Amino acid sequence: MKAWLLLLLVIICPARAGTIVTEVPESPDAARIHLIYLHGRIIENAGPRPTDVRYGLYDYPAILDALSSRGAVVISAQRPHATDVNRYAGVVVSQIETLIERGVPPEKIVVVGFSKGGAIAARVSSFLRRPAVRFVLLATCPRESAPSSLRFTGQVLSIFETSDTLGGSCRPIAEQAERPASFKETALSTGKMHGAFYLPLPAWLDPVLDWVHGGGPTI
Repeated sequence: MKAWLLLLLVIICPARAGTIVTEVPESPDAARIHLIYLHGRIIENAGPRPTDVRYGLYDYPAILDALSSRGAVVISAQRPHATDVNRYAGVVVSQIETLIERGVPPEKIVVVGFSKGGAIAARVSSFLRRPAVRFVLLATCPRESAPSSLRFTGQVLSIFETSDTLGGSCRPIAEQAERPASFKETALSTGKMHGAFYLPLPAWLDPVLDWVHGGGPTI
């Protein structure tokens, strides 16, 4: 094939982009990563593109696009106002079990949660107990003491912002007597506080996508 024709095909037919859905697909492609994104509390209260006076615009649609950019199927829906974290964690556990029943390997399932969404993801990790499922916790763990009953299972990546007064290190939970299959943590210093995760900034997005599509740790 002539070089110019090959280039034209690449332009016209780019690498497969990701897919964004609100529910688990009926017939999922078992070869693709399925990523469940759990947004922060402000989306429950103010819609998909709210602006906080302290942290600026939270661009939920842009984050979904960015998380799907390397070919993942992203599953995410706006939660109702005042969603109970434990109850919604049960919903996500059901989504994961449905994906597995429909043929998606556990190692191709990733739950990414930010702030309140991270609190939900942490509880999913605690409830699920499937060592190959992966979890990304963004600004999730409280600066004060975490719930004594909370523990992690599966493969866990924690990312927090050093200037954030809300979300801190998850290491104290990860280093309890019952430990996850693997744990990695990264601290950012963007100066943007909790708002560091309001936009798809490369500072957190690139390490998340590298970890998600690089396979994460093996067990």
